[in-house]
Amino acid sequence: MTLAIFDLDGTLVDSAPDLHASLNRLMARHKLASFALPEVAAMIGDGARALVQKAFAARSAAFTDEAVAEFLVDYEANAAVLTRPYPGIVTALKSFGAAGWQRAICTNKPIAATWALLNALQLGGYFELVMGGDSLPVRKPDPGHVLGVLAELGARADEAVMIGDHQNDILAAAGAGVRSVFAAWGYGDGTGADLSAASPAELPGLLL
Repeated sequence: MTLAIFDLDGTLVDSAPDLHASLNRLMARHKLASFALPEVAAMIGDGARALVQKAFAARSAAFTDEAVAEFLVDYEANAAVLTRPYPGIVTALKSFGAAGWQRAICTNKPIAATWALLNALQLGGYFELVMGGDSLPVRKPDPGHVLGVLAELGARADEAVMIGDHQNDILAAAGAGVRSVFAAWGYGDGTGADLSAASPAELPGLLL
């Protein structure tokens, strides 16, 4: 394998604290009850629109596209206040690069919010490709999202591995014929993954 495809939230970075803060500010502006951090972490993985939809549904409130836009304005301005890369992630990314691997991000987070976060944390330079949830007509768990990464980088499915903490990552990888590694340090469920890593520090030894 020569291509490592990473999910973002819950895999590369612990973004739940900033998503939690932005979502609760949105709730307050709409006079709705706030959420605890674990509640928000459980809603992460399907993109910003789905996050807001889930939050409004949990409060029996009417969802609007305007609420998503409002959330994104706040979140993009505050994406890296509390968010940090998981310990060991930068070292792992450097190890893959030193071994000649390409590195890509395949996230359901909108691309503008993705780049706002990567730039703030100075992570963008570690990746040959970044694809957000609105970069293609489909997104994870649709395998077309992962296939789009492969096509853009000219890689075969058997040359790649998808590393993520969510069922969306595992299902998209399986549908694309790509092996998957469950990031067990994140927010989600690793059922069906080909491999599992307990921490980012395990990734180079597992894959290189």
